[in-house]
Amino acid sequence: METSWKNKKRIRKGLEPMEPMYTAEEAVRCLEIFEPVQYDEIIEITKEIHVRFNDAGHMLGSSIIELWVNENGKEEKTVFTGDLGNSDIPLLDAPTMIEDADLLVMESTYGSRLHLRNDKKAEDFLNVVSETLDNGGTVVIPSFAVGRTQEILYEINKLREEKDDEEFRRKYKTLMKADVYVDSPLAISATEVFRENTNLFEPEVQEEIMRGDNPLEFPGLHFTRTAEESKALNEDERPSIIISASGMCEVGRIKHHLKHNIWNPKSTILFVGYQAPGTLGYQIVNGAKTVKIFGDEMAVNARVEYIEGYSGHADQEGLMNFIYSFIKKPKNIFLVHGEKESQEVLKYKIENETNIPVIIPDFGETYDVAETIKMTNKIERKIPSTMRAEILGRLEKLKSEIKDMDEYVRKDVDDENLRDEDIFRINEKIKDLEKQILNVIEG
Repeated sequence: METSWKNKKRIRKGLEPMEPMYTAEEAVRCLEIFEPVQYDEIIEITKEIHVRFNDAGHMLGSSIIELWVNENGKEEKTVFTGDLGNSDIPLLDAPTMIEDADLLVMESTYGSRLHLRNDKKAEDFLNVVSETLDNGGTVVIPSFAVGRTQEILYEINKLREEKDDEEFRRKYKTLMKADVYVDSPLAISATEVFRENTNLFEPEVQEEIMRGDNPLEFPGLHFTRTAEESKALNEDERPSIIISASGMCEVGRIKHHLKHNIWNPKSTILFVGYQAPGTLGYQIVNGAKTVKIFGDEMAVNARVEYIEGYSGHADQEGLMNFIYSFIKKPKNIFLVHGEKESQEVLKYKIENETNIPVIIPDFGETYDVAETIKMTNKIERKIPSTMRAEILGRLEKLKSEIKDMDEYVRKDVDDENLRDEDIFRINEKIKDLEKQILNVIEG
């Protein structure tokens, strides 16, 4: 479908059409070489190599992998965490704790941060959504197709049990009258997979389902599968909630919904997941006044909100608890999948609190782990010349954005009606920005 869309533009420009990377038939056929396995089942790859998948609690099916390798009569066990889940995710069980390992390869996404313990995130969600709907606007939620989308649907379903005061009932009624659209073919398919695997949900959620309350089904919920149905959402002026991928606003249908709503002061862009630096979502959530969408400069007039507590990744405390859970501690830890600052902070904490040596491998490095762990090879990464020009261009843009930020932050800080949590959030964002600038200078 993406190739078909691109070819329409290419043909109008007189260019040769592109061939798709693969067909739908080929995608279906590749499933023939997949083999499903259960959690907690030791699988023999060869007589010398065995693996076991454990629930990582990050998204449905995510796994911590234990790998046993027997070489020259000596067996060593390596554990790969993959993405470790946040223990606050309501639908999924907490990550499985592993008893022993010789080596641990662990993610470090939130290695330098603690999640705000947001026990009232459902209430925050209701307030933002009801205020926008009352204002006649649309709530656009950029969401990751697997995990966050289903968690938001769960929160919407659960809200009615939270409180029983009159104002809450009014807001809840406003929410329940609104149409909720899941506009992502992948998110729709993932939601169906969640429905088919409720045995992996937390016990409390399973009990709710047994009582007939499925958290992924409620009145007003619609799934838009086709491109035509997706386009129709932006032609409908009635207030609604649109949950669409991608979660960082880089690709997919979300960009169309942003283009139709980000300029509108009645609408709200509500972020519920991590935004990586350099992404469109990162620009919006960090206060950009204008952004480029499909080549057009768009004013960010919509209300922009970010609700902490929906992250699918374990924070620093969760990562440390995973290490503490080992009965036989690993002799070395490799930190991967994290920004440099997160990795450095987590490395320092692990080495100081556990005395386990930590290595942060760089791109293209090979390590020999036989006896003494050492790097044996490194592949150098080549930087395209166009990127140099891009860096200089970004620097110029950054200068003007910092001037704008100075003006707007000063206005906000001088506002006596600003809530304490807003002041806290502004302070945290500026601290993050300061760290990133220092990292660039020191690097």
